[in-house]
Amino acid sequence: MSASKSFGRELGDLPTVSQVILDNELSARKSLGQHFLLDGRVIARIVNSAGIEAGVQVLEIGPGPGGLTRALLATPAKAVVAIERDDRSVEALRDLVRVVGSRFHLIAGDALAVDLDSLCVQPFQIVANLPYNIGTRLVLDFLHMSHKPKKMTLMLQKEVAQRMVASPGGKHYGRLSIIVQWLARARVLFDVPARAFKPEPKVVSSVIELIPRPWPLAEAEPDILELVTQKAFGQRRKMMRVSLKTLHPDIVNLLQRVGVSPTRRPQDVTIREFCSIARELHSWSK
Repeated sequence: MSASKSFGRELGDLPTVSQVILDNELSARKSLGQHFLLDGRVIARIVNSAGIEAGVQVLEIGPGPGGLTRALLATPAKAVVAIERDDRSVEALRDLVRVVGSRFHLIAGDALAVDLDSLCVQPFQIVANLPYNIGTRLVLDFLHMSHKPKKMTLMLQKEVAQRMVASPGGKHYGRLSIIVQWLARARVLFDVPARAFKPEPKVVSSVIELIPRPWPLAEAEPDILELVTQKAFGQRRKMMRVSLKTLHPDIVNLLQRVGVSPTRRPQDVTIREFCSIARELHSWSK
């Protein structure tokens, strides 16, 4: 029997997600960045985009009342592991744990403090409606995991998603664009209107797909690349020779050696060029 057919029968023993919210008095908390996703069509589109195959484990962050969780359990996934910080939501999901059994592992805790690598068994994917207030930090944590997910299908604020996929020369291009695309192939799949959530957020959301690269786009020491991009975009309207002048006694010569004009602005410098600058700085510091 397929996982989806089996779960379909089990689901009949559960109250609807809306009823779970009512029964457990689940009001979304702004301090936790909560917006409960209730639109079944959006949930189905997220899960279809994830393309979860048999034998794959799925990691979900912030399941809330379990709308997306139920859809993930209806896929051929080997198991769904969900991390939930809100004690109220943890309690609300107990019935789902009881009905589904070993295919659903619910962990009460803060995803920023949990050892994600210890939870994930290869192959695995990450599918989640990320809390708005920690979405960026979580994505960066995911990208730096020792064991890489096959794919990530994530809901974020549209503005954050745009920054992650931005190209050089665009107004959204910056540090986040560089680090994310250095480590993964990124694209926005679709936007999600505020009415799909309860309560409705004041912003539009986007679903983004991240596929981790087997190795970074170009060679660079992570700490140095982070430092270079921090300095550069800390003064994004300044020329590179100005924004990076504290990193090297002769920054003009260094930039010229790697083929980057000292008068260019950070938003026009490519990821590979930033990596070249980081490598040259690393070589100089040895």
